Amino acid sequence: MARTILITGGGTGIGRALAEHFAGHGDHVVITGRRPGPLKESVDALAGVTGLVCDHTDPAALLRLAGELPERLDVLVNNAGGQTDFDADGATDLASYARDFRANLDANLLSAALTTRALEDRLAAGAAVVHIGSIAADQGSGSYGAAKAGLASWNIELARTLGPRGITANVVSPGYIAGTEFFRDKLAGERRERLIAATATGRPGTLDDITGAVAFLASPAARHVTGQVLNVNGGAHTTR
Repeated sequence: MARTILITGGGTGIGRALAEHFAGHGDHVVITGRRPGPLKESVDALAGVTGLVCDHTDPAALLRLAGELPERLDVLVNNAGGQTDFDADGATDLASYARDFRANLDANLLSAALTTRALEDRLAAGAAVVHIGSIAADQGSGSYGAAKAGLASWNIELARTLGPRGITANVVSPGYIAGTEFFRDKLAGERRERLIAATATGRPGTLDDITGAVAFLASPAARHVTGQVLNVNGGAHTTR
């Protein structure tokens, strides 16, 4: 039976790869994004995918989105976000620091919390919520790492809240993933080599690595896995 899946930030990178995967398996996929251009390109390229423009940090935009979505959602992937410091103007005064810190919190934590809250009643019994986190939550990366750590912590309570309805809530935490816009073309070759050298596998992560992890958490095989962080980083950060 085809599922209805919402993927936020689905126009590029991990979000687009997820949309392609789920649509290819016969699911009805809705992707969202702030930028109409990349969203349209993905919708045009991927059969079975619908696109809706939405800023997931804006409550009013989320209420409008809810009015355009199907009444039932089987999977919600909170993928929208990113390292907003790459887009900062470089100002270092206290007011700018506060502004830039809040930008990462809004993009990576508040967006997921607001989206889940706005659509909680749409989630079917036995549904799955998956957030895209980051290795930065454990290794540190300023306000971005703080936001992703907050996401993992907030997800624990979410799992408890949704659990009685048979709904799972988990975080997939990537390390360095090649083939995305994350670094805005600002990743120097030396830094890339260090990120790869930090892994046990000796290679960068791929979009397929993340797609596989999310697909598992959204599958019938993972109905008793909830409140967890699934690290997909080649061993760059390990757990006991």
